[in-house]
Amino acid sequence: MDARLTELIEDVDALIDTLEKAADRQSEAISRVAETHRHGARNLVHYLELRRHDIRKIQGGLAAIGATRLTTTEPAVLPRLQAARNVLSAYAGEDLRFAGSEVSDAFALADDILEDHADLLFGHSSEDTHSRIMVTLPTEAGDDLDLVRGFVEAGMELARINCAHDGPEVWTRMIDHVHTAAEEAGREVKVAMDLAGPKVRTGAIAPGPEVGRARVTRLETGHVLTPAKLWLTPVGAEVPPIPELPGRPTLPLQVDPAWLSRLEVDSTINLHDNRDAKRQFTVTRVIPGEDGAGVPAAVLAEGQRNAYISNSTLLEHDWEKTRVSGVPATEQKLRMHVGDHLILTDDQAPAEPAPGWTPTISCTLPEAVAAIEVGQRVLFDDGSIAATALDKQVDADGHTRITLEVTYASGNGTNLAAYKGINLPETDLPLPSLTDEDIEALRFVAAHAEIANVSFIRNAADVAFLLDTLEQIAGESEDPERVRGLGLVLKIETIPAYENLAQVLLEGMRHANLGIMIARGDLAVELGFERMAEVPRLIAQMAEAAHVPTITATQVLENLAKSGLPSRAEITDAGYALRSEAVMLNKGPHITDAIRILETLSKKLGRSQRKNRQLLRRIGSWVPQEAVSE
Repeated sequence: MDARLTELIEDVDALIDTLEKAADRQSEAISRVAETHRHGARNLVHYLELRRHDIRKIQGGLAAIGATRLTTTEPAVLPRLQAARNVLSAYAGEDLRFAGSEVSDAFALADDILEDHADLLFGHSSEDTHSRIMVTLPTEAGDDLDLVRGFVEAGMELARINCAHDGPEVWTRMIDHVHTAAEEAGREVKVAMDLAGPKVRTGAIAPGPEVGRARVTRLETGHVLTPAKLWLTPVGAEVPPIPELPGRPTLPLQVDPAWLSRLEVDSTINLHDNRDAKRQFTVTRVIPGEDGAGVPAAVLAEGQRNAYISNSTLLEHDWEKTRVSGVPATEQKLRMHVGDHLILTDDQAPAEPAPGWTPTISCTLPEAVAAIEVGQRVLFDDGSIAATALDKQVDADGHTRITLEVTYASGNGTNLAAYKGINLPETDLPLPSLTDEDIEALRFVAAHAEIANVSFIRNAADVAFLLDTLEQIAGESEDPERVRGLGLVLKIETIPAYENLAQVLLEGMRHANLGIMIARGDLAVELGFERMAEVPRLIAQMAEAAHVPTITATQVLENLAKSGLPSRAEITDAGYALRSEAVMLNKGPHITDAIRILETLSKKLGRSQRKNRQLLRRIGSWVPQEAVSE
């Protein structure tokens, strides 16, 4: 026998033996999963063990003799290796070591199991595609049944509600509208609800001066294109809606009712603004009041120059003056540049921006500040500002203060506002995966929806806490079996969740109705964009090995949903996302168009791909060879 063939046989045999021993070591964990997940749990252990080895030499040897390259082993790892071993046996003139349907039918069985799990969790998909379309409902969906009807007619198969917004009354109306629209369409549309998880955010920043700006827009030549606009209303009265007008936003001001009543169209208003610049506005519209007292509900005045107006500004008309009120305080932000220092503290006092001083800002979760260690990264506002912890101190009042050095910001600096997200990818946060608010929301989801999407999963302990909480809710419920059958989707959005993915899946597979969401936005912040070409694919592959359905989320067809025009790159991205059992679309004014296009892509690609495997359907658009020769 050829020495290379002998070596290849020995390597494959050793690998098969290694995988079988790994499954034996994990037998207790495998035995704990739901019965419908036993096959997937064993295959997951095989896959995890396979990926702990560098098998490129084996792959090259198998490819050289025309056998499998083991590049799509995920559905049935051990049977695929056994099939490769059979090929080697045939080359060596030996009897086949592995025979029977457990080898020849392994891929088909795995596909059937995954599809059954996806049907249970998400509902049945179209016969033309393996993927479902999940659509995030805007708040308006609670009051606009026709909006939801449009989503369903365009192809929505799953409706998503974000529990971080609105509340039970609005959620209930949204769910009712989904069920009504689905019944009218003659198909099932399940409702998934996102639990927010603990949110780590920047704290308050002290408000700035009470100054508003009425601003013009200009052509490049300097000529005024749209005027500056004031919306004047009586002090103490309800402010009527400001009409939508071209140009910069209209500045609302409150003035003395008697003074306002003397204004009419073409009246002139004079003022000196906060820069002591003289400005003039002309009344262009008077909105009559409803009380019959002659006081307008509102007056629109327009001017040809910018004006900075505060609550101390005097307006003059026909030698009579009134003092402005109702100007809100401006929102202050911290301007951060690379190399700047910033102090993060658990002291909840509002930040006070001051030139020449190192800014200090609080964190809404004090436990997070205490957990940060020197050298760890701290990311703000979806990674638009990155910093590294240089020092950690506890001040005389017992507050922890972390001195940070900014390592990433835009070239001209980046603004950091109040209540923006903080990511701590290298910090072990001592926080439960479910807050008290999440548990209350989970009670609502278990009673009214079909799926709970669970955030802030980091490890198997977080999953165990989720399952224990769900069982507690079931014990208190009038319909415990409905609660126990609730679909659970674990959101993979943190570095710990990615690194502990196998353990997270094994623990989650104790629950029969399980899926995962690849939350690419949060993963990109924590991992860095340079790893986003690889990590979502690796997550999807491990989930496929476990026969657990996946949702691909974040920025799918986002340009299309927001602007009505897709980019070439996001069409390609959507095609890749459709390898998952579900794809999530976010909100936007053109979301219905995005649903339709994704539905078209899904049906087209559903005949050409199955997970990472290309299915070679006939390509009817290619010109036959005989036609070319003519």
